[in-house]
Amino acid sequence: MDFQNFLEYVPKLVNVPLPAKEAHFKMVPFERIENLKNQDLKSLNPKTAAVMMLLYPKNQRTHLVLIVRNSYKGVHSAQIAFPGGKYEDNDENFQNTALRETYEEIGIHPNQIEIIMPFTNLYIQASNFMVYPFLGICKEEIVFVPDGNEVVNIIELPLHVFLNDNSIVTTNMSTSYAKNIEIPAFKINEHIVWGATAMMLSELKEVLKKVL
Repeated sequence: MDFQNFLEYVPKLVNVPLPAKEAHFKMVPFERIENLKNQDLKSLNPKTAAVMMLLYPKNQRTHLVLIVRNSYKGVHSAQIAFPGGKYEDNDENFQNTALRETYEEIGIHPNQIEIIMPFTNLYIQASNFMVYPFLGICKEEIVFVPDGNEVVNIIELPLHVFLNDNSIVTTNMSTSYAKNIEIPAFKINEHIVWGATAMMLSELKEVLKKVL
C-alpha cells in the first residue's frame, strides 16, 4: 500500500475496538487455549516489557519492521520479534520503554516515531513477562542501525504481504510446552513467526483490516 494513502486511514485506527484474546488465540494451538484462559497472573507476578509495532515508508510503500534476535542462552534466542525489551526503573511508562528499546536495538530515535495507540498486553509464559505492544509510525524513510549484540537481522515486511491471508500457515515445531506440535504461524519469506509475536501480529492484522 502507498504510504501516503495509508496515512489517511491512520486516524480511524484508534476507533477500532481491539479484538484482544480473540485475535491472539488464532495463533495458539487449540490444546493450549484453555491453559492460557485459566492463568492466574497475579500469582505469577510477571516482569514487564514493551515492544514497538513500527510502520514506515520504504520506496513509498508501507512496511512493518521485525527483528531477528541474536543467539544467546535464553528462551527468546534467535527468535523473530518486534523491537522492544524489558521495562527499566527510569522509564516513565511502557510507551517510553518501547521507544527506548527501539532506539537501542535498531537506531530509530524516539523523535522519529509517532505513537498511534497501545495494543492488548500479552503474557509470555516461557519467560514470565507481560508485554505491552504499541503501534507507532515513522513518516520518513528509515536508516536502521541495528545493535549487533542483540539483533542479527532486520526484516522489512511490506504491509500488503502481511495482510494477505496466505501468510498464515500451520507448521510442526517443538516448543517450551510440547514437542512436535502443530502451531499456527506467519510465514514471511523464509522466516516462520510464531508464539507471542504471531499473537500480536494477529491483533494488528485484524485492526488494520477493519480500516484498510
